[in-house]
Order: sequence, then structure tokens, then C-alpha cells
Amino acid sequence: MELTIGVDVGGTKIAAGVVDPEGKIVEKVRVETPATTSQAVERGIVAAVRHVLERHRVASVGLAVAGFVDEKRSILRFAPNLPMVDRPLRDIVGEAVGLPVVVENDANAAAWGEYRFGGGRGDDDVVLITVGTGLGGGVVLHGELLRGAFGAAGEFGHVRMVPGGLPCGCGNHGCWEQYTSGSALIREARFLARTRPEAAVHLLELAGGDPEDITGKMITSAAREGDATAIGLLADVGRWLGEGIADLANVLDPSAVVVGGGVSEAGDLLLEPARQAYSTMLSAGAHRPHLRIVAAELGNDAGLIGAADLARLR
Repeated sequence: MELTIGVDVGGTKIAAGVVDPEGKIVEKVRVETPATTSQAVERGIVAAVRHVLERHRVASVGLAVAGFVDEKRSILRFAPNLPMVDRPLRDIVGEAVGLPVVVENDANAAAWGEYRFGGGRGDDDVVLITVGTGLGGGVVLHGELLRGAFGAAGEFGHVRMVPGGLPCGCGNHGCWEQYTSGSALIREARFLARTRPEAAVHLLELAGGDPEDITGKMITSAAREGDATAIGLLADVGRWLGEGIADLANVLDPSAVVVGGGVSEAGDLLLEPARQAYSTMLSAGAHRPHLRIVAAELGNDAGLIGAADLARLR
């Protein structure tokens, strides 16, 4: 049984796990990301890999990094939450641990993990959409990870949904993630609580009376308890999600869309409005098959598992 290592390199932590060919994690360690310099982050990656190598023989290593990775899966071009620009991670880590290394964007790695072992199992054409602080994802078509000419495919969050819409951190206006994300959900909840406190009584109770203390988890919790305002807030995000999925269906025609990220923990409170909006907005929807919209299954381990599998299949 060939084992590989997947490493999830984030802005606050590094998680390294030994993964078997069935996508099962045999052992996992976590260390804090020493995000002071690129060299410090690289030493942290190497230390995490060496830690699990002490007890397992593995064939290769896959790194899942939140950033832009070149088309050769070698160089980390830019990472918004790490002090790393144009770092040849494949060579640096490979030389340090003596194993072949593959570098991949974390959302792409997660998409591969869900395609192989999670919510997309059994489908050859799968889109993963991660609804977290922002909106990201990855695409698998005909059983191949779609990376694009320069390794930057799958940046769904910055597709323009509303011309002249809300400003986005990327510098544009009206990006999808401004309407479908945890940040959008919280923004709308806090605005409602400030301007119409009588409609947000339960949310304000959970937040101790301060609208600025409302969190995504509070909204989901209130919605599960039947609070109509919280249910409506999640439904609004779900509607934007479904409308965007309809657009993606017209371009990519996948058979399944897997929804992950923190907001997806709301389950059908998010996904059912998304399914309804998708069905309504799909072009010629009465005359074509409809894709499945399902919840992700691998949680926070999707990127690690996907990176390990991509390393196995390098």
C-alpha cells in the first residue's frame, strides 16, 4: 500500500497527514505557521513532513497552498496570507526531505479530494465551490483537474455578478464572493441588526446586544432554531450561490457541484435555496439534465487529502 503525505499550508497553521490510496488519513500533525518570512514557512513545512516521516515510509509529498501556483506545480507565485512570492517550493521541500513534491493551490487540491473521495465520488465532471470567508473552488472535467494555461483556473469568487456592484478586495466591483460568502452573510446580518433591530432580536441576543459581534455560526445556529431572519439571510446567500452555479453550468456543464467551506455547515438551509435558484436560472432548464448540488464530505481535510492523492498520481 503506497502512502503519500499531504500538507495543507495555511495562513495560521500547517497540517501534514499521511494518506493511503483510499483517501484515509493514517496520521496527522498540526503546527503553527511561522508566517514571518518565506524561509520560516518553508522550514515549518519541512519540519511537519519530517515529523510524520519518522513513523511511515511514503512515496511523495503534495503541498496544498492558499495562493497562485505555476502551471508546472512547482513555484508558488503569490500567497495573499503568507510572506511568499515566487518561491520554488517543489525544489526547496523536495531537496530537504528527499522525496518528489507536487505543489497545488489549496482549493484545487480540495476539489480533487472531493472528486476522488468525497461528495463528488462517482462523477467525472465535478465543481467544488468553497463558501467561506471568501468564495473559491476548483474544477475536475473528464477526470482531470482543470488548472488553466497558467495554473490559475477556478477563481470563481471574482467572477463579476453585479456590474458596478459592491467593491471587492481584488479591486473590482460586483464579484460573486461579495454576495456568496461568509463575509457577505455576516455583513448583511450586522446591517440588518443595526437598521432593523426588531427583526434581529434573536441574533442580537446571541451577540450580547452588539450587532458587530454577530458571527456566521450564530446565524446558522439561529436558523436551525427556526429564527425566520436567520433563515432568510442564509436563503439570500443560497440564492446567489444557485444563480452563480447556473452560470457555471452553462460554461462547464458538470454533473455535480460540491459545496464546502464554513457556510456550508448550514446544510440544506443554504443548499435548498441554491438548488431552487439554480433550477430557475438555468438556461433551457426544462430541456436538459440538471446537475446535483451536494455538500462536501471531507471538511477541512479536503485539501490535505487531495494534495496527497495528486502527489501519488504525479
